[in-house]
Amino acid sequence: MCHYKHLSTSEREKLLFLKSKGYSITAIAQEMNRNKSTISRELSRNVESGEYWPSKADEKYRERRLECKPKKKLSDETLLKHVKSRFFVAQWSPEQIAGRLKEQYGHCIISYSTIYRAIYSGMLSEPGKSIASVIRKLRQRGKRRRKRTKEERRGKIVISYDINERPPEAQERTVVGHFEGDTVAGKQGKSCLVTMVDRKSRYLVCSKATGKNSIDVRDAILNMFANGQARSITPDRGKEFARHAEVTEALDGLPFYFPPAHQPWQRGTNENTNGLLREYFPKGTDFDAIGSDEIERVVTLMNLRPRKCLGYKTPFEIYFSKLLHLA
Repeated sequence: MCHYKHLSTSEREKLLFLKSKGYSITAIAQEMNRNKSTISRELSRNVESGEYWPSKADEKYRERRLECKPKKKLSDETLLKHVKSRFFVAQWSPEQIAGRLKEQYGHCIISYSTIYRAIYSGMLSEPGKSIASVIRKLRQRGKRRRKRTKEERRGKIVISYDINERPPEAQERTVVGHFEGDTVAGKQGKSCLVTMVDRKSRYLVCSKATGKNSIDVRDAILNMFANGQARSITPDRGKEFARHAEVTEALDGLPFYFPPAHQPWQRGTNENTNGLLREYFPKGTDFDAIGSDEIERVVTLMNLRPRKCLGYKTPFEIYFSKLLHLA
């Protein structure tokens, strides 16, 4: 902590008095109980034509204090426009915005805490709109927990492999192609989304299934991986994945690894990704009314969103080993 204190007006008047008496800089410092470097700097900055005036020194001091204050990062209109674009249009988080800029330019352009301060101070708010409307666009929100009242029927399907049998390359995320799978439900009895997320790159593959049943989910998976880009799939134990053996047979032995029931953290990559999807498609969404173009647009947005866990590269860049210019 810095304990340095600037000279006060009264100290400057005393300095003038001692100087006029012929005191040396060392003697003045001792008399004022100040470091002689402080006295030397004060005189070198404020003596004009051999004269030192406390009132002028005070005025110059205040001018210098105004100039030495750092400018706000977001006073730069170009940077402010970039942050707004990524936050409102691409829906990146403040940490993703800051991290991507640093990754792309090699040094810190702006910190995520600065962006958060700008949000809460109203710098990102549009004219006529409240700060709260911007804050609500931040992704982290608490989820209510409900007591389970219905009989649990998951975990009763026949499985092929346990998650502990998954190969090291899948466990350690060293190779692309090992996916975690789940469904995102819409209105009851209507279409749902089948989501597959690559463990290494976090790349999302998504397809709409006509219904949340084993036949429609099977067909959606076959459609997604018809080109054979998957090495394994780790779904939950929901009955919609009961026909996994048929997928394995159709896709040249593609293995399915199942975690124990009630352990969603074993498929955390998919769970987190589905949480992001819910920002675009909230619970109760009627997927029958949403076209494939809109679903593809949202998936593309998510695959082009930089991730902290990837060093602020995007899932697309990691999955396809391509570098994009996004910032």
